[in-house]
Amino acid sequence: METKRQQKISKLIQKELGEIFQREIKTQGNIMITVTKVNVTSDMSYARVYLSVFGPDHEAKGAVVKEVNAMTKNIRRMLGDRIKLQVRVIPELQFFEDDSLDYIENIDNLLKS
Repeated sequence: METKRQQKISKLIQKELGEIFQREIKTQGNIMITVTKVNVTSDMSYARVYLSVFGPDHEAKGAVVKEVNAMTKNIRRMLGDRIKLQVRVIPELQFFEDDSLDYIENIDNLLKS
């Protein structure tokens, strides 16, 4: 169970990363990246960031997440510039694909048939 501090840091990181992806990160093609969830460890040193990728090609989602993982150092630096006065340690970031929307769509299709 997360403490209130972990929840606040998670929400802060989610908000700031969302703005970073919206304004500063340029990806190939017409792709939109949304930060759906952030889990922070109890010592605030690691953050698991779940990304939802919207774009014309569903197969390119994994490639986009790999591309984002390759830019982790730059993204962490940008995040640190934004939240350095609010946290002691900027957490190490790990990005994962959030497949909950695909799961919901699959269940919806099963219910329709």
